Amino acid sequence: MADLDGIKIEKNYYTDTAFATGGDFHVKGAANLDWGMKKHLTNIFSPKSGNTVMFAFDHGYFMGSVSGLERLDILIPRLIDHVDVLMATRGAFRTCVKPDFRKGIALRVSAGSSMINDDLSHEIVSVDIEDAIRMNADCLAVQTFIGADGQLESIDNLSKVINAAARYSIPTLGVIAVGKNMERTDQYFKLATRIVAELGAHIVKTYYCDKFEEVAAACPVPIVVAGGKKLPEKEALEMAYRSIQGGARGLDMGRNIFQSYHPAEMADAIGKIVHEKFTDKEAWEYYSGRTR
Repeated sequence: MADLDGIKIEKNYYTDTAFATGGDFHVKGAANLDWGMKKHLTNIFSPKSGNTVMFAFDHGYFMGSVSGLERLDILIPRLIDHVDVLMATRGAFRTCVKPDFRKGIALRVSAGSSMINDDLSHEIVSVDIEDAIRMNADCLAVQTFIGADGQLESIDNLSKVINAAARYSIPTLGVIAVGKNMERTDQYFKLATRIVAELGAHIVKTYYCDKFEEVAAACPVPIVVAGGKKLPEKEALEMAYRSIQGGARGLDMGRNIFQSYHPAEMADAIGKIVHEKFTDKEAWEYYSGRTR
């Protein structure tokens, strides 16, 4: 077409160039936020490394009793000292986490159908802002379906939570959902993470993929990589290392911690990669040495 003559169409993600408006604050894209937002984000991301190890145990809100999460009251006390942030529902926090713990709180505020229904793409906002404040949440996690039947509903949910939470300087975590009919490609994650960030989410949780460094570079807020399904420990550590090397600012491991035979040691090994720049081989040696 004549009107496209001379138009630059190739994409350049400048993956070797740091985010340009970081200022002197350690969280990507947050330099211009107010003090309250920065305080909550500092509870999530280490000022020293700029990264975080989240532990997600919110699976019960749609899966019920999950293998490894049968007794939260027993598991969580064993893991609190080994992670930076707990991600869970308000019911799990109130019943199974002692209020004197000093970790970040990522509060799941969306909910929908159960696994029995087999369609998880239609959710609602299940926690109002007043209860999130009572929970002293550091961020509010909203499931977001891009390219699925529930896209409009989840964008509406995300926008409502961002607007409500911003009035009280609470960040929002957009959780990218991958439906069974969607491919986990860099093209999809570039689309989904960018949309969620531009809608106003302060953190995006997504999955690792090929060309992940381009996904991370194109997203103007920090990406935390989800662990996904249970992998052998060595493979999970390799994925963690590739994620951090590719520009992720943290890992949110659930099943790769709580379904491990040595969950605390696995969490520590992930922390070595996230905070201390261990390679995957060094982290595997560390884990192996702790579990012999």
